[in-house]
Parts: sequence; C-alpha cells; structure tokens
Amino acid sequence: MSVSPSVEAGAVPDEVPSGGWVHWAVAILASVMVLACIAYNLELHTRLGFALLRQQYMALQLGLALTIAFLRFGPRGRPVARPNIVDLAIAVACFGALIYAAIDFVWLLQEQFYRPWQITMVGAIVVLGVMEGIRRRAGLMLFGIVAVFLVYALFADLVPGRLVGRELSPQRLVDYVGFDSSAVFSSPLAVGTITVLLFVFFGQLLFAAGGGAFFTDLAMAATGRARGGSAKIAVVGSAMFGSISGSAVSNVATTGVITIPLMQRGGYSKEDAGAIEAVASTGGQLTPPIMGAAAFLMAEFLDIPYAQVAAAALIPAVLYYLGAFMQVDLIAARDDIAAPEDADLTVRKVMAQGWHFLIPFAILLYALFGMRSDPEDAALLAAVAIAVAGWLRGYKGTRLTLRTFGKVFVDTGTSMVDLILVVAAAGFVIGVLNVTGLGFALTLVLVDAVGSSLILLLLISAVVCIILGMGMPTSGVYVLLASLVAPSLVEAGVQPIAAHLFILYFGMMSMITPPVALAAFAAAAISKAGAVATGLAAMRIGWAAFILPFAFVAKPELLFIGSTTDIAIAATLTAIGVAGVTIGISAHWAGPLNILLRLLFVALGALTLPLGFIGLSTTAHGIAAAAALSLALGLIVLRRGSTSNRTT
Repeated sequence: MSVSPSVEAGAVPDEVPSGGWVHWAVAILASVMVLACIAYNLELHTRLGFALLRQQYMALQLGLALTIAFLRFGPRGRPVARPNIVDLAIAVACFGALIYAAIDFVWLLQEQFYRPWQITMVGAIVVLGVMEGIRRRAGLMLFGIVAVFLVYALFADLVPGRLVGRELSPQRLVDYVGFDSSAVFSSPLAVGTITVLLFVFFGQLLFAAGGGAFFTDLAMAATGRARGGSAKIAVVGSAMFGSISGSAVSNVATTGVITIPLMQRGGYSKEDAGAIEAVASTGGQLTPPIMGAAAFLMAEFLDIPYAQVAAAALIPAVLYYLGAFMQVDLIAARDDIAAPEDADLTVRKVMAQGWHFLIPFAILLYALFGMRSDPEDAALLAAVAIAVAGWLRGYKGTRLTLRTFGKVFVDTGTSMVDLILVVAAAGFVIGVLNVTGLGFALTLVLVDAVGSSLILLLLISAVVCIILGMGMPTSGVYVLLASLVAPSLVEAGVQPIAAHLFILYFGMMSMITPPVALAAFAAAAISKAGAVATGLAAMRIGWAAFILPFAFVAKPELLFIGSTTDIAIAATLTAIGVAGVTIGISAHWAGPLNILLRLLFVALGALTLPLGFIGLSTTAHGIAAAAALSLALGLIVLRRGSTSNRTT
C-alpha cells in the first residue's frame, strides 16, 4: 500500500527543489493561494464593487493546488526539480480549465442543464487531475475508495438488491462530480480553502516565530522534573502542538525528534517511546481549540457553530490525555525511570521569553467563544496578532522577518495542496452518494442489518472507521465517514454531534492501529523500533480512545449536553473509570500489582465507566467508583505503612 509522507494540513511541507523556474512558479502560485484566501475572507471583491461566487473562488484554489501538485511532484509522488513533459501538460490543462471555470462560472451555471461541452471539459480535467493527484499524494487507499464509488456510479443501475441506483452516462457523471456544487465544489472544498487554509497560515506563522520551540520548552519546564518527565514532556508538548497543527504525522515529525530520543535516554523502551509520542500526537487532532480540518468540516456538516464543536470535544480530549498521562507516569514508576538530568528549564524562564505567544491564542479564543466570530475571522485576527508579536519579539534568536514571512506564505500554500486534493476527492464521493441515491440506501441497509441493537451498530461502525482510516488523511476519512456511517448512527437515535465525534475518534485511531498506523510508524522510524510493535504499544497506551466514543454516545453529558450536575457526574465517573483501567493495564500502583489486583482494577474501572449499554444505573456506577477509589487509597496506605515499618 502506498502512503504519502505528507497528507494532512499543517504537515511539514516537502522541500521545494531550489532554483529554476519551477521553484519560482510554485512559490508564486502558493503565495497567491494564501493571498486569495485572505482577500476572499476580507471580502475585498465586495468592497471593490463586484460579485464573486464561492464556487468561483474554490475553482481558483483547486486550479492552483492541482498546478502546484503536477509541477512539484513526479509520478511516484516525490518532489522533482523539473516536471516531465506529461506532467507539465497536465499542470497547464488543470490551470487553464479551472481558471476558465472561475472566470466564466456564472454562465456555466446558467447553461448546466443543457450540458455544454465546456462543462464536460472542465469536469473531465477535474476528475482526472484530482484522481491522479490523490494517487500521488494521498496513497492508493483513498484513490481506490474514490475509484470504487466512481465505478459504482457508472453501473449503479445494474447493482442488485437495495443498493441499486439511477442510471448515469459517463458524460453525466463527469459533468456532475467534476463541476456541480453538490459534488467537487461542495462543503469540504469550501471549508478547506476558506477556513482551514487560514488556520494553517496561523500555525506556520507561529512556528516561524519560534512558537514550536516555545511550546516544547513550556512542556519541558512544566513536567521535565517529574518522574518519567521525558514522556510527560511528549504528552504535554504534543497536546499543545497538535492542537495547533491538527496533524498527527507532522506532530510526530516535529516534536518526536526531540522527545523520543529523550524518552529512550530516560529509560523507556524503543517501542514505548515511539508509542507515547504517536498517542500524544494523534490526540492533538482531537484537542480544542483548533483540532485540524475535521472540526471545521464537522461544523459545516452539522450546521452548528465551530465553537460548539470545540466545546463538545473538550471533556473527551481531557480524558484521552488523562489515560495517556497516567500510563506514562505508572510505567516510569514501574520501571524506575527518573526525570531527565538536563531538565533545568523553569516555567518562569520560558514564559519570560515567550509570553507574547499567548496573545494570539487569547485573541483566537476570545474571537471564537466571546465574540462568536466565524472560525476564518478568528484565525485571521490571530494570524495578525502573531505576525505583529513575532515581528516585535523573538524567541531564542528566532524572529519573524520579511524573508521568513515570505517563506510562510509559500509553505502554507504548498502544505495545503494535499488537503485540497483530498477534500476535492471527498466531494466526488458526496456527489456519487447524492446523484445515485446510495447514501440513503446505505443508511437503510446498515440500520436494518443490526436491527434495534445500537451497540452492534456502534461496533460495526467503529471497525469500518478504523479500516477506512488506514493510510488516509484525517480530513478525507472524516468526510467519507460523515457521509457513509454517521447518517446511520443518527438514524438509530445517536445525538448528531456524538455520532460525528464517534467517527472522528475511530478515524483517528487508524493513526495508531496496525497494519497501517501512520503516526506510530513515523514514530518507529525515529525510535528505530519495529513498526507493528510500536503500533501495538500505541494501542495499549491510547486504549482510552477506543472506549471514550462509546461513553459519550451513551452519555452526551460528556459533550456538554445536559445540566451542569449531570455533566459533572458523567465526567467524574468516566475519569475514575479511565484511571482504574489504566492502573490495571500498567500493572503498578504504589508498587507492583499481581494479576488479581490488575483484574480487579480493570473490572472496577470498566464498571465505573457510564457506558449505559450494560444497563447499570448511575448509583451502580458510583458504587464501582467508590470501590475503585477505596482500593487505590487502601493500597497506598498499606504499602506506605509497610515501607515505614521496614525502614524503622
């Protein structure tokens, strides 16, 4: 299976081959992508007195992305110094067709019913260009899935049973998926080119100003002196970093080169060191306020404010990191791993040098939650804030300059290419679901297959999410699952936001679940451990992420739905349950645990989790929680007492 090394927004972009006209062409096109996004969000076209359809803007951005893709990347998906004649021709065709579509979109829209040849030309170039682009950059998994849907659309009328669809000619299919506003130019491409691009720009500005080093240092200062401090640095640092970038692989590549060797020197095994970084980095995509492209797509799918999505994701994200943090601490206690010897940073020192990095985040949060601004407006305000702060103040010798500022524009544009191709391909799938009626049929088939068993539907959905997510970028798998799986969950009575977070969580778990666990494999490459062994260790350390989605489906209070009292009870019970199971898995609590105590902790923790499917009342969960806490406190008192007796 082919997997691209860079398939997510915010990922560290592949190096542009320096020198030559290709370098400058890519730099100009990438910069135009960012400038066009800023201009569109500032509504400069309205201020200048002319109308611009959203589809016209998206056509421009898709044309720029496809052109960059075929200029920069060869047939194997790797950067090239100069494109071959075929790739150059494809780049020119994509650029010309989509610039024409952007200019003449109003006329094309008016004539769409009559199927003029111009729409067929644009649609064919878009379909072929995007499909070849995702083959090169997103790997064969996504390419194969989208290809299956396109082939299905051609033969949908011949499919037996309830999945039969309407008959479509090749021309009609190309016209629809390659041009229609319900297909390629639908919500996923709009969110990617209007909202996500600005957040990637904000992240690139932050890192260019030294923000990445600041957050790593802050994590080291806060946790570096603690037991197992090297791993806690990875957990805290990757949580902060990942909340900004929303890319598991780039989180591992950026923070892992520091934290993984640090953990190995501290005494963690190669597998555990890589797994801890992979789990911590994957959680960044689930952590507010930014959460990567999927959160913006979710807000668009559910037609709710982005702030509501971020708020709903908060408690599960905290519980996710509670499980990871506890486990790395208990592993350190079990294996006698001390704090790093060179942990000499203090929070006061780090904050004295980098306090200005908090200003953009304060502005971002206030704009999102206080002013209730649109995400793109909040991102633009935060980007202006970091540009000013990074220009006026440096961090450890790193400061924004005109040169670095220009490079940020180029890096933002080039790092967005893969995401734009992925969401465009996801638009093909949405188009096929709409035009053939497959989306409705799939929902009925899946719901009828499981009958009235919600837990069976959730288990099947979880497996499907993990399988579809393997080797695919976050945004791509979310859009597919939101179209294919989420409607079935909602139809079965699951809260819409719980259903979409459920599929997002299990889509993300593909990042640490073998056989294709991109984040775990990236970490294994740094730690020099076995890839599959690192993936299995990541599943053990990140076990909570496999159960939390079931918990917030059963208890929407974990998503801030319900009264304050109910929310507090659900969060407390889940936290105690996660802690209990984690203790049992780690085999350590105030000393080594035998198999009976481990099983007891796991059992009490599991009974405390308010899953709802096992029919226990809140009182029963509370009794299990009290028993788990009593056992934990009793062991502490008993073992401290025996230690004191031996000392005296």
